[in-house]
Amino acid sequence: MGRRPLPRLRLGSAGGTPLVPPGRGRAFARSTADGIADVLQPLVTLSRGLRVLAAAGRRRWLELPGDRRGPVFTLVVACGFVLFLLPYGPLAAAISLIGAAGWAGRGRAGAASETPADGTERLRTLYEALVPYFSTSEDPSPLYSHGGDWSEAFDSFAFDESGRLTRLRLHYPAYFTDGEPAARTRIEQLLYAKSGRGREYLFEWDEEANNLTLTVLPALSTAIHAQRFVTAPGETVLGFTDPSSVQRTLPVLAGPETCGEGEESAEGTGDVGLRKAAGDGPETYDVPPVVWRTGPRSTEPHLLALGQPGSGTTTLLRSIALQALPHGEVLVVDGGGTGEYACLSGRTGVLAVECGPAGMLATLEWAGHETERRLIAANRARQLRHAPPEDIQRPLWILLDRPSVMSHLAAADGRTDPQELLAVPLRHGRAANVRVVVADQLDAAEALSEAVRSHTRARVVLGPVSSEQVTAVLGAPPHTTPTPEVPPGRGYARLGAGPVHRLQVPATPDPYDEAAGEAERQAVLRLLPAPDPAAPPAPAPVGG
Repeated sequence: MGRRPLPRLRLGSAGGTPLVPPGRGRAFARSTADGIADVLQPLVTLSRGLRVLAAAGRRRWLELPGDRRGPVFTLVVACGFVLFLLPYGPLAAAISLIGAAGWAGRGRAGAASETPADGTERLRTLYEALVPYFSTSEDPSPLYSHGGDWSEAFDSFAFDESGRLTRLRLHYPAYFTDGEPAARTRIEQLLYAKSGRGREYLFEWDEEANNLTLTVLPALSTAIHAQRFVTAPGETVLGFTDPSSVQRTLPVLAGPETCGEGEESAEGTGDVGLRKAAGDGPETYDVPPVVWRTGPRSTEPHLLALGQPGSGTTTLLRSIALQALPHGEVLVVDGGGTGEYACLSGRTGVLAVECGPAGMLATLEWAGHETERRLIAANRARQLRHAPPEDIQRPLWILLDRPSVMSHLAAADGRTDPQELLAVPLRHGRAANVRVVVADQLDAAEALSEAVRSHTRARVVLGPVSSEQVTAVLGAPPHTTPTPEVPPGRGYARLGAGPVHRLQVPATPDPYDEAAGEAERQAVLRLLPAPDPAAPPAPAPVGG
């Protein structure tokens, strides 16, 4: 008898029975994957926690002022050396690190599980919107594809209480042209539109790791008013910025918090809010400033401030004047003729506050001659190897508000353009210890003379401005997305070829303006110098 052949098994054919049912196979694969995930969950938690600890340590280190990094580093190294010498010290340190990493990773996982109900839909929509920019038809395994898994592209994310995205870290393919500004701008505009307009976003591109981090920045504090700042001679505080932008903080006194419409309060935010200084009074806080350094060795001895009407350029000039008076002399030329600087008339150290066309021309002509006199005196002292005379060691500040209006009035009367009289102080002001600060409106920027535009290397732009306007004024694009509505004194600053900083000018209103807050008005009055006995009587203040 011949051997009977074994029946042939047909898998999934129309006439046979499959060896493993499809439903049971998928269930088996899912259970296997869940089992592997449960086994590897401790390792995943530890790795996530180590990343969180490393990021927190790096953030703390960047926020630390430069003068404190050396002592802190020495203390950490000493503690590590002592721990290494102790019995079981390295083992205890390793156990502590594993425990801290496990706890940090556990907290991260719990936070991710608290994603709002519509958060997944928001992330999926954002992922689909990025597909045309982060994918090509030649990619065999695209990271971004229609209907793909967004969790593979988005590494981490966070939402606020209202369900809006506040932080997102995503991966993008290596072939994306992240080195081209136009390509970056397209991605940033898309993320800005999909994540919610009306907020200020920070985009951090990591070209080496092909990562992009989006962060919603809290509003800068508007509670800081005019006061005596702890600065050295030759340093002027233009305003305050983010802790990650500068490596220095100043103790300040702050009043009640106020924010512009559509902005989040800085109070209670971990990075941008006021930070209470230990050991000081109940209202003293440490805030990172934007400090403008002037003097013979400064590369940006003069400043230009532009903004929309009501954006706070006049407030900035008043703040600079109050900081300059204890160490120098101030000359104010109010081209707008609004009387915003009447509080400075007749004060010690204020040479003049001019509003009329004839007085403005005479004052600026005198400023040019004074600059030449200071320059000649300083040159003679250097040749004779003597110290410079005392009368030229005190800085002379020339503050001009609305020079475009001055030029228009002078042209209508057939007079000399006042901006031409600024050429000498602008060109030789650094050597003569003369500082020029010019403020005007954005729509009048074309009316500024070539000397003003070329010699004012410190720039400030205030008010609701676009990225193109910021780039045109500062010479570099902002690192954040400007918002359409901002409070007075909010904008951007750039000193020379340095980075662009967010800026909030301290509240310095006209003390005679009854519409201003009483606390801010009193703060300005306390900073005003005593009346000069030799000065003529000041005109009646506007508004009181």
